[in-house]
Amino acid sequence: MTDKERQEAMAVTTPPYASDALAEGTVDAVVIGGGAAGLNGALILARSRRSVVVIDSGSPRNAPAKAVHGLLALDGTPPPEILRRGREQVRQYGGRVVSGEVVSAESAAPSADGDLRFTVTLADGRRITARRILVATGLTDVLPQVPGLAEHWGHSVVHCPYCHGWEVRDEPIGILATGPASIGHAFLFRQLTEDLTYFTRGTDLDEDSRARFAARGIRVIDTPVTEVVNDTDGALAGVRLADGQVVARRVLAVASPMQARTQGLEGLGLPVQDLPTGRGFASGPAGTTEVPGVWVAGNATDLVAQVGASAAAGALAGADINRMLAIADTDAALEGIAEVSPKGATG
Repeated sequence: MTDKERQEAMAVTTPPYASDALAEGTVDAVVIGGGAAGLNGALILARSRRSVVVIDSGSPRNAPAKAVHGLLALDGTPPPEILRRGREQVRQYGGRVVSGEVVSAESAAPSADGDLRFTVTLADGRRITARRILVATGLTDVLPQVPGLAEHWGHSVVHCPYCHGWEVRDEPIGILATGPASIGHAFLFRQLTEDLTYFTRGTDLDEDSRARFAARGIRVIDTPVTEVVNDTDGALAGVRLADGQVVARRVLAVASPMQARTQGLEGLGLPVQDLPTGRGFASGPAGTTEVPGVWVAGNATDLVAQVGASAAAGALAGADINRMLAIADTDAALEGIAEVSPKGATG
């Protein structure tokens, strides 16, 4: 299976929703990405009476999951329901949510008063001009090349002990190692089950870690994994090893590398950075970037953020965008006054 085929096997889109019309003229902000970070950023902006448009491709990372967990007051809520409520709340304050895929975003000629401008183009050819941009595109998980693994993603193949851990407690769990991060991953899942097996898959596991695993009753298997095995009902039943042995497991945990979704955003020139968990956009306080007028929030920059943290980051970015727009509005007003005031007038 190629990388593209694995991503397609993992991809799940949200239920269709009514798309707003793309705003005409120049809007205060375009938010690229309609997940928790993007919608919360848009909510803050809309409540500040800013014209804001969210462009949502409809394929959030957590779409395969049955519920969002670890989110106060909303624990157990299905992801599509959280997004539905979020879209409604953004619209309640005049924001727009548009179904579409961004294929390019780039700087445009500034306004007459020198304010920033950006052009965002969608796959169907529609365009919109914005004063500021919030990138909240999220990320994709790069799963190991193990046949049969991708089809169980988000159900029996999990990545986060805080997002899915309670739901898989006491099950026979296998850790498919991807690198050093998997060692710590194993201890977190050991908190959830006494039946844990660590498949090294050719990654290094030093003697100290092996001793620590043994102390916690974590079984280590060095024989390569060749495929994921299903039962007659299609549920995950275990993994097959290179020697033909099948190790029964009901759940597999993978600390998969994560990659920010950058497609279509190359024209913005946003810097990216390599992190221990993957690759994401570099950002500063409140989601600021090195590119004036562009902010980034959520999993596109914080690869390990859960829904609550992503939403909070979106709110901070939205507030900072509003602050900078207020400064720009005031600068423009002052310049306008100066242009109409008679030269050389005295009091």
